[in-house]
Amino acid sequence: MALRFIVFILLMLTGFISKASFEFSTNCKNAYYEVMNLRLDLARQYIEKERALNPANSMVYLIENYIDYFYILASDNKIEFDKLKKNKSIRLSKISADSKDSPYYLFAQAEINLQWSLLRGRYQEYVTSALEIKRAYNMLQENTEKYPEFLPNYKGLGMLNAVIGSLPSGAQKALGTLGVRGGTEKGERMLEELVDNLPGSTYDIFYDESVFYLSQVWVNITKEKDAFDKIITATERLDDTSLLKVYIRAYAAYKTGHNGAAISYLMNRPTKSGYTDYPYLDYLLGMAKLNKLDLSAAVQLHDFLQSTRGASLIKDTYLHLAYIAILKGDEVKYNTFITKVKKEGASFDEKDKQAINEASEGEPNPALLRARFLFDGGYYDKAKEILNNENANTYKEKRYKIEYCYRFGRVFHETGGMAGAIKFYNYTIAFGEHSKYYYAANAAVLLGDIYMRRKQYKQAADSYNKAINMKNHDYESSIENKAKEGLKRVEGRF
Repeated sequence: MALRFIVFILLMLTGFISKASFEFSTNCKNAYYEVMNLRLDLARQYIEKERALNPANSMVYLIENYIDYFYILASDNKIEFDKLKKNKSIRLSKISADSKDSPYYLFAQAEINLQWSLLRGRYQEYVTSALEIKRAYNMLQENTEKYPEFLPNYKGLGMLNAVIGSLPSGAQKALGTLGVRGGTEKGERMLEELVDNLPGSTYDIFYDESVFYLSQVWVNITKEKDAFDKIITATERLDDTSLLKVYIRAYAAYKTGHNGAAISYLMNRPTKSGYTDYPYLDYLLGMAKLNKLDLSAAVQLHDFLQSTRGASLIKDTYLHLAYIAILKGDEVKYNTFITKVKKEGASFDEKDKQAINEASEGEPNPALLRARFLFDGGYYDKAKEILNNENANTYKEKRYKIEYCYRFGRVFHETGGMAGAIKFYNYTIAFGEHSKYYYAANAAVLLGDIYMRRKQYKQAADSYNKAINMKNHDYESSIENKAKEGLKRVEGRF
């Protein structure tokens, strides 16, 4: 009898000890840290160690999901996405059966839903993505009420608010019917406060990921004026061996006209074994070099095509290889690559859709192409010099004249010459209002933005409405959404 009682007590204790509900153990922290460095194989090793030591630790399932999430982001592999997404329900089932008395209980489930919703949006599974956003949003809201001092809550909530607030009004209304509402400024502020408060706190380990989210908001959503400088400052604390740090800085530099810095970050990125393959970095380096008119960019673009296991950006890459051929005066290669644009890859990404459109328009004007790349790289004076040496009156094709005016307007706009920007945007609209090209519609939006900053609200509204009224052109949906957002800002001001 005594022996049976002792065995019973030992079994109870064993069960109690193994019930390590949401323990952010050393192994889990090390695994999460390696995920943020994009050393995913090493992260998997730490997780297996934790599973052997503490099989009841539900934190394992959250970190495993992080590994899948960043693996699919880095590889852009639709086949792997389809194979791995079944893990979501298994992990959520394990977590939901655990103790509810932890701030990680709802947080972990929300994070898993949020990560898969972002991935599904990438592969056009919009309905399921919306439902997962709803679940993540509601769980984080509830967790914030229960544990307001649990800082990690605000990482997902901040990102959700920023993304939802940036969606077209129709998509916002659809999510609103599910009880999900967000605001871009609210989300941005939430992430900024989180990045300020995490260092030195109990949740300091979430800093890198929070900066990753905030950088995406600053660069892609709010177009923060000082985004590059702010991101460089915010990423100082990140480990120099982190491939994620390289990506954050290089992407921000590339998107904000600091092209030379982007090239430097990418050329000096860590290359030792152990890092997850990230073909996009080759693509990014190729594009940055092309913005400098360094035609050796073809090497990196071919590297991307060789190493990527995904279907996104393939059409766009072949288009830019075709453009390099034009700049080299090789019309045969140009035609070869244009054929590949039409046949290879998929059209998930907006850039690939636009590549198909551009491939169907015929050969670009080499001078305007050079000006375009230089402008995208932030080399405004060099772009302006090329445009100054061109005579648009000699162009035989109308699309060249429209593009010439648009490019000149953009150069003036970025260099503070607002009178010149207004003049050339109006020329663009006059020449291209009824064309299939996006130049005139986007010029109208940019013109509206200028008038908005000058507090000339009636003129701003007229420009935004003009953009909305232009139909059947490239990027029609995204440009119309920008114009509608502009109209909201001027509403009731004139």
